[in-house]
Amino acid sequence: MQAAKPHRGASATSATVGLRLLIVEDEPEVARDMSRNLAARGHQLKVVGDGLAALRAGCYDEFDVMIVDRLLPGMDGLSVVRALRARGVGTPALLVTALGAVAHRIDGLEGGADDYLVKPFDFDELHARVKALGRRASNARHEPTRLQYEDLVMDRLARTVRRGDREIELLPLEYRLLEVLLLNAGEPITRMMLLEQVWGLHFDPRTNIVETHISRMRGKLDPDGTEPLIRTRRGIGYLIGPAPPTSP
Repeated sequence: MQAAKPHRGASATSATVGLRLLIVEDEPEVARDMSRNLAARGHQLKVVGDGLAALRAGCYDEFDVMIVDRLLPGMDGLSVVRALRARGVGTPALLVTALGAVAHRIDGLEGGADDYLVKPFDFDELHARVKALGRRASNARHEPTRLQYEDLVMDRLARTVRRGDREIELLPLEYRLLEVLLLNAGEPITRMMLLEQVWGLHFDPRTNIVETHISRMRGKLDPDGTEPLIRTRRGIGYLIGPAPPTSP
């Protein structure tokens, strides 16, 4: 696998409040460089070298963020993340890989990863992404654990969604998309904001991934074809909220 670009500028003086990190990397040199750099920035680390060890650590230890290489022996990194999500482990996961096509990124995020970083990378960028995921997790602990609009209820601890007495099964990206819309209920969210907050993309991939996911979610949330909970504000974006008043 392709190693990260070395960065030697980190020191204890630049360290922030440390996070507890799980590093899953099978290349010893990459794991060593990553560990040294992140430890110098004040973080506590546990390093494992294969997918099965990562699955055990993720299930039985507590971490603020997981950094998972995608190409691992025994069990690949994406399968590890999927298995952890299936077991109810919500620890933010940064998937690290040499596979950098948009389709690979989407596949990783669909599989339950929270962010995606392509090798070779700079350690400053790695650290920035790790800190961002740590902040997201910290903020989530102070946000409501239950989100509701009308008869739609999201339990963020159990990671379940119900509408009335019906449980709705959502893929990881669909869940995150609905979560963003519910957290901003009544306010339209632009397509670019959704790409950034849900897919971690800071550019427009020139695909219809947002529209496709919205359409698929509407089919799950409104199977009888009633008035959709997720509304389109043409030229603005999407929202969950009441329909705008009609002009007289």
